[in-house]
Amino acid sequence: MHPYVLLAGAILSELFGTTALKLSEGFSQPVPSIGVVLGYGAAFYLLSLTLEELPMGVVYGTWAALGIVGVAGIGTIVFGESVDLAGLLGIGLIIGGVYCVNVVSQMSAH
Repeated sequence: MHPYVLLAGAILSELFGTTALKLSEGFSQPVPSIGVVLGYGAAFYLLSLTLEELPMGVVYGTWAALGIVGVAGIGTIVFGESVDLAGLLGIGLIIGGVYCVNVVSQMSAH
């Protein structure tokens, strides 16, 4: 399977796990708590497969950065958390950094 498909799966799994973490209310809710374990377990498994084909800096940097952007979006849309202009600028810079590392730079070439 293409490593970027695996990486996308890892990112989506992390977003699922982090959302479940918020819903678990300090692991006091059993179903979301199970979702945390499953989400993060799948994320790390998929990351391990991705690392077989792509450099560690590219994989982890992309996973972490897009996880931040995704969680910020989920927080805003699902949980009504606010984001201001500085936050939007920061998110834009994160997305720009991911683009540079994966498209412009030679870091991801293998």
